Amino acid sequence: MSDGGSSRDGSLFGGNGNFSSLCPNGSEWVWNGLGECAQDARDLSSVILGLLSIVCFMVSSFPQYYKSCKTGNMDSALSIWFLLLWLAGDSCNLIGSFLADQLPLQTYTAVYYVCADLVMLSMYGYYSLPLRCTLCALICNVIYLLYTSSVLKDCAFSAVQPFTTKEIIGFTIGSASSLLYLCSRLPQMYMNFRRKSTEGVSYFLFALVILGNITYGLSVLLKNPEHGQGEGSYIIHHLPWLIGSLGTLSLDLLVSFYSQKIIHLLILR
Repeated sequence: MSDGGSSRDGSLFGGNGNFSSLCPNGSEWVWNGLGECAQDARDLSSVILGLLSIVCFMVSSFPQYYKSCKTGNMDSALSIWFLLLWLAGDSCNLIGSFLADQLPLQTYTAVYYVCADLVMLSMYGYYSLPLRCTLCALICNVIYLLYTSSVLKDCAFSAVQPFTTKEIIGFTIGSASSLLYLCSRLPQMYMNFRRKSTEGVSYFLFALVILGNITYGLSVLLKNPEHGQGEGSYIIHHLPWLIGSLGTLSLDLLVSFYSQKIIHLLILR
């Protein structure tokens, strides 16, 4: 159940070893910059879509940050359970990506997920709790980020062997991550329905998350399986992460559709 050399040839933050022997006919900038071996158009398309998904996820948070600062009602607009389940899903995604030997771009994206979630939760705490509680949350966030950095450093130099207990644990955690992603949308959908309003919720947050999930899923699907690994085996190896990205599209579309419907009704009034 291993992805093979493409995700292990390079270290976490760049390629290592002999490029000409480990990745013949590959793209040197992809190898040196991302630690992936991209030898044909399909591999390059996977890398480009993966980078595009990271950009989408990075940009997606800013409209919500802006809207929250402008309206000051983040605590009443977003469900705390939506944010907590999202963080739990992203944390499992990050841990599972390391343990199950996922593609480097999947790991980079997972790192950003967690950081963005912590910022979002900090803003939620700022608008809903006293300042002293926010300060405590900020300290906890800093500790969490330092811990994440130490995990990155340790995992950057550790080789994950196929069919190990560690990889099975990673796959299981990845499966839990996809389930948490699916469940995270439900509290927000319920909150929007109960309020009969999406005030304070940025439509662009979900629109860009949808685009990011599509490009993320396609980048994984387009990656060539390693020599001797069938397409079916490759898909199974990445299945939890594919479900976590492409499987949430219908729920995100519902949230976006409801937001647009409310906006349309307000305009008609």
